[in-house]
Amino acid sequence: MRISNQWIDYELLDISSGEKLERWGDIILIRPDPQIIWQTQKKDSRWSRYHGRYIRHHTGGGEWKFIRPIPESWNIEYNSLKFIIRPTGFKHTGVFPEQATNWDYIYNKIKKSNKKIKVLNLFAYTGGATLAALSAGADVCHVDSSKGMVNWAKENVKLSGFGFSNTRWIVDDCVKFIKREARRENKYDVIILDPPSYGKGSNGQVWKLEGSLQEFLKDCFKVLSDNPLFIMINSYSKGLSVGVINYLTQLTLQHSNLLSMQTKEDKMINIIADEIGLKVKSTGINFPCGNTSIIEFVN
Repeated sequence: MRISNQWIDYELLDISSGEKLERWGDIILIRPDPQIIWQTQKKDSRWSRYHGRYIRHHTGGGEWKFIRPIPESWNIEYNSLKFIIRPTGFKHTGVFPEQATNWDYIYNKIKKSNKKIKVLNLFAYTGGATLAALSAGADVCHVDSSKGMVNWAKENVKLSGFGFSNTRWIVDDCVKFIKREARRENKYDVIILDPPSYGKGSNGQVWKLEGSLQEFLKDCFKVLSDNPLFIMINSYSKGLSVGVINYLTQLTLQHSNLLSMQTKEDKMINIIADEIGLKVKSTGINFPCGNTSIIEFVN
């Protein structure tokens, strides 16, 4: 498991009884997590002194309960990256803190490449990966179907001190967009995708990760440059373990022309498949939060 352990403005304080106690800057939030199946004593006094708690309804959805005042939004930092935090109606805050280990990977791989890198960030949300790529000097195409999330990402980019000249902003269905990019023969050195487990397109078409990921990966391979750096695939789906994603990635590679690149271009293809997670302050134990598979193209 790769752990995001360089945070200063975020802490996973404790986890118990289906909930996690978190510090976001100076704000204490409690949010549900179905993976937390254990009942442990809640010794941290902030379990009762929180600012906001997300209460999930039995019929679906939920709402925030605030017992201490908080601003409508506030800022946190990760190294040089800055983020606007806003509690949303679907329990999220605008940042997945466990992704910081992937941001470090993105930054380091692009920085060490010593060349201008074109990045395609799909299902890009509020732009954590976009910020990491921009900070390493890349050009980024940021794609998300939600105009609100793209605008939020733009706020984060501005807050972090980056201009918009190196970023292309696209509000579109990612499945349709990648097919159009393939027809246009646009190419990218890095592709990052963080697809949802389930969703619906603008015309009612259903996206279910388990049944859609393989075909989507094939389309992603079509827009890789002749000298790519890596593809990063994130998943939070309960039905896809890290081993399943690893197998699917290798299987899809076998049915592409990318494996021939290893001999033609004197290039190796490595696959890194790991859980990503956070250390729980109260126990010192690492808590798994998601899965990431990375296809590396190594000269």
